[in-house]
Amino acid sequence: MKPLVVIGFLGSTLDAAKFGPSRWNKWRPSVGLTMHEDLRVDRFVLIHGTAHRRLAEFVAEDIAAVSPETTVEPQVIDFDDPWDFEEVYGKLLDFTRGYRFDPEAEDYLIHITTGTHVAQICLFLLTEARFLPGRLLQTQPRRGSVDPAGVWNTIDLDLSRYDSIATRFAAESVAATSFLKSGIETRNARFNRMIDEIEQVAVRSRAPVLLMGPTGAGKSQLARRIYELKRLKHQVKGPFVEVNCATLKGDGAMSALFGHKRGAFTGATNDRPGLLRSADTGTLFLDEIGELGLDEQAMILRAIEDKRFLPVGADREVASDFQLIAGTNADLSRAIGAGTFRDDLYARLNLWTFALPGLAERREDIEPNLDFELDRFAEREGDRVTFNKEARARYLSFATGPDARWPGNFRDLAASVTRMATFSPKGRIDVATVDAEIARLQRLWVSGDRTVDGLETLLPPEAIARLDPFDRVQLAHVVSVCRDSRSLSDAGRHLFAASRAARTSTNDADRLRKYLARFDLSWADIQPPDRDRRSA
Repeated sequence: MKPLVVIGFLGSTLDAAKFGPSRWNKWRPSVGLTMHEDLRVDRFVLIHGTAHRRLAEFVAEDIAAVSPETTVEPQVIDFDDPWDFEEVYGKLLDFTRGYRFDPEAEDYLIHITTGTHVAQICLFLLTEARFLPGRLLQTQPRRGSVDPAGVWNTIDLDLSRYDSIATRFAAESVAATSFLKSGIETRNARFNRMIDEIEQVAVRSRAPVLLMGPTGAGKSQLARRIYELKRLKHQVKGPFVEVNCATLKGDGAMSALFGHKRGAFTGATNDRPGLLRSADTGTLFLDEIGELGLDEQAMILRAIEDKRFLPVGADREVASDFQLIAGTNADLSRAIGAGTFRDDLYARLNLWTFALPGLAERREDIEPNLDFELDRFAEREGDRVTFNKEARARYLSFATGPDARWPGNFRDLAASVTRMATFSPKGRIDVATVDAEIARLQRLWVSGDRTVDGLETLLPPEAIARLDPFDRVQLAHVVSVCRDSRSLSDAGRHLFAASRAARTSTNDADRLRKYLARFDLSWADIQPPDRDRRSA
C-alpha cells in the first residue's frame, strides 16, 4: 500500500485539552484520527497559525505517543481574518501550488472536521477542483461512549463511484439533452453528439456560444433552449433577447443594440435602453451576426469582454452582464478575408462553435420531427391530426429520399406538415393529400432555387423525377449549350469536339438529335421563345 498523508487544520478548540491523564478521555479530532487500527497515517500535514504553535507542538507530541509511525509536518499559514473567504481560499490555493504532491506514490486524505467553516469550505472546493489530489476525511465523536479515537469516514467526490448518485446524474444529463432537443428522439449520431457537448457547455461555461448552420436548421430554437436550460439551473435570471442582425441597418443599428440618450439624434425623443441592456443577467441571441457592421462588431466585442458599452449620445458607459449566443449561416472565416467581419470578434466567439447540420443531412431525424410538428400543430390549433398508414409511408419515403432537398430545412418541414394538416379537416392525412403536398414541395423548391437548371420548363414533373442526378446534370448542360448555339450542327460541334478530333463522330447534329429524342425533346422545344428557330 502507498503511504497515506492527511492534510488538515489544527482545531484551536476541539484539539485543545488540559495536560494530564484526563485529556485521553476527550475526543480530539487530530489526535483521534491517528488512533484507529484501520487507518494508518504515515504523514500528517498540520496547518496552523503562528499564534497556535504551542498547541500544535502539544498535539504533535500526543500523536507521536499513540502513533509512532506518523510523522507530523507543521504547516504555518497565518490569516488576518480566518472568516474572510477570499483570503483563506487564496492562501490555501498558494499552499496547494507550492506543495510537492505525488499522487503516484502517495494517497491523500483532506481532513475537514477542524478549522473554521470557511476553511472547511475552502478545503472542499480545492479538493473538488483537484488542487488537492485526494479524498475528503471526516471524523466525529462516537455516540454513547467515551472514545478518544471517535469514528471516521471518507467522502470520494468522484460521483461515478456512487451508484445511486451516478444513476441520478446520468438521468439528469439525459433529461438535459432531451430538453435541448425539445424532447425529440433524434437518431442522427453527429447531431446527438453535438447536443451532448452543448449540454455540458451550457451548464459549465458563460463564454459566448456560436451556432453555425443553414437557414432553418434550428439555430434560434436551440439558442432559446440553451437559455431555458441555464435558467432551470439558476445560472441566468434575466430575459432571453433575440434579434436578427440582418434587420439592423444604417444608423438605427447602434441605437437598437446599445440604446441612445434623448436628443442624441433627430427623432430621439426618449431614452432607449437597447437590446444589450435589456438582456442584463440573461441571454442575448444575435442571429446572423455576420450582417452587423464593423463598428457594431467592435462595440459588441467590448461589451462581451468588459460588460460595458457607450449608448449613442451618452457621455457615460453603462453596464450589462449577459451571455451571448451568436448565430450565422455565413462562413465567418471568409468574411474576415473579405474584410466584412472582425477577426478579434471571431476569435472571441470561436471558443464554443457548433455547426448544425441541415435537414437533408439528418434524414433519419425526419420521422421523429414529423411527429413533433404534428404535436405542435395540435397545440397551436387545438386539433389533433394524424396520418393513415399508407400516407405516412408515402410521405416518409419521399421526405427521406434523395429527391427531397429541404432547402429551408425544418421551416420547410413545419410548413409542409401545417399544409397537410390544414387540408385534412377530418383529422386524417390521406395519400391524396400527401401526393398533392409532394408535388407542391417540388414546385416550390424549383421556383425558389437560384440555380434552377431549366429542365422544369421542358419536362413534366414525373419525367424529371425519373432522371438520375447524373443524367439531369448532363441534360441540363446539353440544353444550355443548345440555347447558346446558332443551330443544331453548331451545338453538336461544340458538344462533340473531342469525338471529332479523334474522328469517332461523323454527324454531330444527328447524334445530338438522337440524344434529345431520348427525353422526348427536339431542337425547337429547347429554344428560347424570342429566337428564330433554325434547323441544322
